[in-house]
Parts: sequence; C-alpha cells; structure tokens
Amino acid sequence: MSYTIYLSGEIHSDWREQIQQGITLLNLDIEVLGPITDHDSSDHVGVEILGAEEHSFWKDHKAAKINALRTQSYISRSDIVVIRFGDKYRQWNAAFDAGTANGLGIPVIVMHAPELTHALKEVDATALAVTETPQQVIEILAYISQK
Repeated sequence: MSYTIYLSGEIHSDWREQIQQGITLLNLDIEVLGPITDHDSSDHVGVEILGAEEHSFWKDHKAAKINALRTQSYISRSDIVVIRFGDKYRQWNAAFDAGTANGLGIPVIVMHAPELTHALKEVDATALAVTETPQQVIEILAYISQK
C-alpha cells in the first residue's frame, strides 16, 4: 500500500531527514511532504510576493496565510500527519496542523520529549500514536505498510 505523509512542526533538527532515510532504507512506498523549512524564506514569503509592510504584524500575517495555503493543501493530500514538537521553540502552527488533520479525518502521529507531555496533553489525546523518536515513527510506518 502506498502512503503520503506530511511532516509538520519543529524545523531546527534533522528529524525529517531521519524519517526520510528510514523510509528509503526500508524501501517503503511513502511520499513525504512538508513545509518550507528555511525559516527566513517562510517568514518573508508574504512581503517578497505581495509587497513590503510597515508593521511586522502584517508582514507575519501575509507570510502565515501563504504558508497556510501550502500546509492545508499538503495536509489534505496526506494519509497521515506526523507532528514534531521540539523543546526549544513552541510550535503553535503544528498544534493548528493537528487540528486541521483531525478535522479532515486524517490520522496524526505526534512526536515529542516526555517532559512536554503535560503541555501537549490535548494534542496527544487526538493522536493515534504519541512517539518520542523518529525511529519509533519509522517503525510505525513500516508496520502499517506491511502487506
């Protein structure tokens, strides 16, 4: 069976690459989609395309909407959404992605360190699996890909 997954959340570590490498190593039939992970490109896309803004609120607003176009489109094409919450930065957009996926009936796998469990209890409650490592996600993907 073929799957499409969307990798959402934290962009400051190599967790996406680890999952992609695991998929490749196990020869799983999985297409991987994700956000623009270059922070500056993501933050400035609105003003680069639609023009400069005097106030940072509107700069961020433009970028958020354009990034949401990509994210919502990719999530709607996905069979599974994997969401990583990191320790250093709060990924509020990833919590939104969990809600979007759940609203569309798309299963969610959440990944975060154990110390974030309390803060993410509502997000975790909507997930079909709560993991701590990319390896656990790879093992889940391998398991569900078995024929």
